[in-house]
Amino acid sequence: MWINRDQKKINELTARAEKAMAVSENVPSPCVSVCVMNAKTGLCQGCWRTLAEIAGWSGSGDAHKRQIWQQILVRIQPS
Repeated sequence: MWINRDQKKINELTARAEKAMAVSENVPSPCVSVCVMNAKTGLCQGCWRTLAEIAGWSGSGDAHKRQIWQQILVRIQPS
């Protein structure tokens, strides 16, 4: 079955989110080194975070990082 590139990226991000939210500490960043902001959505095209989420990531606690991952999962759902 053919999966388009966007769906493949979404599937990969979903799998990463599930793993990230399962760890108790040192929650990994969603960054995939794409770092291109979409002017229309205000989200990074690689990790689906806002600029505020990206900027605050290193100073956030693990609970907050898991919340960001949860937001990413909501954002990648088809509308």
